[in-house]
Amino acid sequence: MGAEVRFHLLGPLAVTVGGRALPLGGAKQRALLAHLLLNANRLVPPGQLIDTVWPADPPTSATANLQTYVWRLRRLLPGDALRTHGPGYSLTVEPGDLDAHDFTRLVAEAARAAEDGTPETALTLLAEAEALWRGDPLEDLPTAPAWDAELGRLVENRLAAVEERLSLQVLLGRHDPAIAELTVLLAEHPYRERLWQQYLLALTGAGRRAEALQAYTTARERLVTELGVEPGPELRALQAAILAGDSPASAGLSAPTVPLRQLPADLPDFTGRDDYVRDLEAALGAGPAPVVLTGAPGTGKTALAMHVAHRLAGRFPDGQLYVDLAGTGAPRDPAEVLADFLHALGVTGNGVPAGLGQRAALFRSRLAGRRVLLVLDDTATAGQVRPLLPADAGCAVLVTTRGRLPELAGAKHVELTVFGEREAQRLLAGVAGVDRIDGEPAEAAAIVRCCGYLPLAIRIAGARLAGRQAWSLRTLHDRLADETGRLSELRVGDLGVRSSFELSLRQLAPSARTAFCRSALLGAQDFPSWVFDALLGRAGTHEVLDVLVDANLVSLVGLDEGGNPRYRLHDLLRCYAAELLDADPVADRRAALTRVLSGLLALAKAAAAGLPPAFGAMTGPPLGEPLPGTTRLVADPLAWFTAERKLLAAAVQLAADAGLDELAWQLTAAAVPFYDLRGAYDDWRRSHLTALAAVRAAGNRAGEAVLARGLGQVRLYHDEYAAAVTDMERSAALFAELGDVRGEALAVAGLGTVARVRDRPREALDCYRRALDGLERAGDRSGVAQMRNSIGSTYVLLGEFTDAAEWLGRARDLAREIGDPHREAKVLTELGALHRDTGRLPESLTSLRLALSILEDLDDERCSAYALLGIGRTLLAAGEPVQARGVCDRALRVFRETGNRQGETTGLALLDQAQRRRSPVVSGQAAAHDRDADQLPLPGFQPR
Repeated sequence: MGAEVRFHLLGPLAVTVGGRALPLGGAKQRALLAHLLLNANRLVPPGQLIDTVWPADPPTSATANLQTYVWRLRRLLPGDALRTHGPGYSLTVEPGDLDAHDFTRLVAEAARAAEDGTPETALTLLAEAEALWRGDPLEDLPTAPAWDAELGRLVENRLAAVEERLSLQVLLGRHDPAIAELTVLLAEHPYRERLWQQYLLALTGAGRRAEALQAYTTARERLVTELGVEPGPELRALQAAILAGDSPASAGLSAPTVPLRQLPADLPDFTGRDDYVRDLEAALGAGPAPVVLTGAPGTGKTALAMHVAHRLAGRFPDGQLYVDLAGTGAPRDPAEVLADFLHALGVTGNGVPAGLGQRAALFRSRLAGRRVLLVLDDTATAGQVRPLLPADAGCAVLVTTRGRLPELAGAKHVELTVFGEREAQRLLAGVAGVDRIDGEPAEAAAIVRCCGYLPLAIRIAGARLAGRQAWSLRTLHDRLADETGRLSELRVGDLGVRSSFELSLRQLAPSARTAFCRSALLGAQDFPSWVFDALLGRAGTHEVLDVLVDANLVSLVGLDEGGNPRYRLHDLLRCYAAELLDADPVADRRAALTRVLSGLLALAKAAAAGLPPAFGAMTGPPLGEPLPGTTRLVADPLAWFTAERKLLAAAVQLAADAGLDELAWQLTAAAVPFYDLRGAYDDWRRSHLTALAAVRAAGNRAGEAVLARGLGQVRLYHDEYAAAVTDMERSAALFAELGDVRGEALAVAGLGTVARVRDRPREALDCYRRALDGLERAGDRSGVAQMRNSIGSTYVLLGEFTDAAEWLGRARDLAREIGDPHREAKVLTELGALHRDTGRLPESLTSLRLALSILEDLDDERCSAYALLGIGRTLLAAGEPVQARGVCDRALRVFRETGNRQGETTGLALLDQAQRRRSPVVSGQAAAHDRDADQLPLPGFQPR
């Protein structure tokens, strides 16, 4: 359209050309343009435009009038921005033409700048984004129902950007201006917990700790008194840290005539490692205590050590001693090394003592009063190092080793990891040529990914490109893409990744070698320590794992949510392990994998039993018991599932690929209660589809029936109603064929829920009654309670409140009888809706707040968010829009984190209504729309 054209939504509607405002006509024509801009670059049907321009009672001439307004806008706007496509219309907006799009782009760029460690740049971008706002979006126009969600989203994103800017200001220590602005914002948004968090951090950073604690007390009082809810875990944790005083968000001797210069040459193309260089330089300037640089093979320990040693040469004017201790080959005797060092220091002939202790003492004496740097490369053990250590404070020692040396007293340890992406690409460019990398940036990124960001592998890849100028980067990428041949490609001259790995592996005992090879069966993800018991088929393998970790062949990557250590193989080490695994008999490999997957399944079932029951969840017959000593891991079921989420998803794929169809479907089915509780719908869908393909290929009809039911449920959550019906009907038919009454009833109940959310309550009632009959015959009392709840909530939709109250009361009674607090909370939520619809607002709030309390105790974020929306709607009906906005804020965060589109849309619409209820009414039409706020649809709970 041209860069001079600008559309403005973030405030009064405006269009400027070259800075000059265009006359946009009357209210209806402006509303038409606003709707097209809110749907920029999308086809908008005329019916939608008519409903927007004439929301109450469109005239019979509406279509003709609409065409007139479109014609006027087309003449007004430059170029052919407003186009007709069949019966519909679209307004084409180029990048930079619409302020709302610019705002989104600037906020995204700011987020990337913050992630890249440039907060000042992020602050500048956020300030530029905020400057685009001239008021509330479209504040000069009457609201239209179709705009509610999008306008609510814009307002929410604006506030989120302000929060992020304030967070950066606090991070950078600009506490006073942040405090001033936060004081104003909290008066406007008193229930927004992230603002309170930044306020507490700013006060603490400004040395106003007492005021920070008082601010927390104020926040809690408002939330508890006015909303009936406690502060969230982040705010509570921050208060606890402030209270604790912690930091929120460390005999023949002659002197040589010239200084010693034994260091090998520094690499001319040494790249990156800036943080490591600073850390090592600081550590080496703190006295003679050795600094141990450790890391996996190929991470560039020697290269980094040489680079730092050369940089520090000026600090050690008396020289630098270097020795390769050959730790990965035939380790050198420290007595021999001391003889070499003493010769270099001018001790000749019979001046070199015979014994190790005497040589070490003479070495220390020879270095007394001197400033010398020692580099001990490729160390095998602490025993090699101890005799070589000087005692003088002016000396320093840098040790490199593939293993860890925890027994080396007083040592400072620095662990070297692989490159970051930018460092990796810089090294590739330095070896292969900048122009080639710049010419194919996507292929360069793919090559360093295939190299696992391992410096040795990247250097070899770059050398191969440099030696083959006719190759494109795509050629090398294609050759590296196949994991089975990747290590063969990563070899040039006498350099090879495989040969580097072999040096480490040859030092292992047979059991450690077997464990290392079989760990390739687990694929590319983190794993817990117990899997080594399963891989080796015996208990007590911790010592084997410790050996692999100390050899840097298995990485300790941190602790999971339960406080248990997690391990991982670097991608190239995994390729190497997979190569070696080919020598393991196929039956042994399959047995090892089956033991791991069966142990994981047993733990998943045990953990699921400790979560709120998910309606429709089904598991199969036991396929094994938890491995000895592992049941303690599921003491906190939610933490266990959170820690093992990725491993569970990968395990389903591993089982399917190995033809273990029964394990595949049971693994994903066992995780359904967690997926449902946490709204992990993508994992749910992906793992179900993977397992479904496996069971169909194997003719496993029982597994297919369960998976079809679960897949239908997650399609329902994603509003894919036709597909959900297909899956549920397939599940019901399979269960009927198998004679599984409960399974068939659960599938039919799913069909009822699809009918209910598609506004077919009578059809839903029929399904629910059929499902109730089947569940009663199957003796599933929890399922019966859910069906009573579903029937009652459907009667609410029909306006048949007497029947609704009876069914919901019976559902709550049964939930209490069987001791199911989660089911009771969901019934209370439906009772809250019933009380609201019948005008009993205090009773509605009481029911909903009790439900929320139960759900928060159960840590059910998804259902808690729906309960919060129910509270918000009741507060709005009671004329309390400020409080309604507060609870909607909390619900929206959960819906966004879980990808719940229906919940987010409803929450945004309710949020917008709450905001507009607080603001002066723009017109009579806007007031009428606000009076209809209590009719806003709120999605009900779908059976779980």
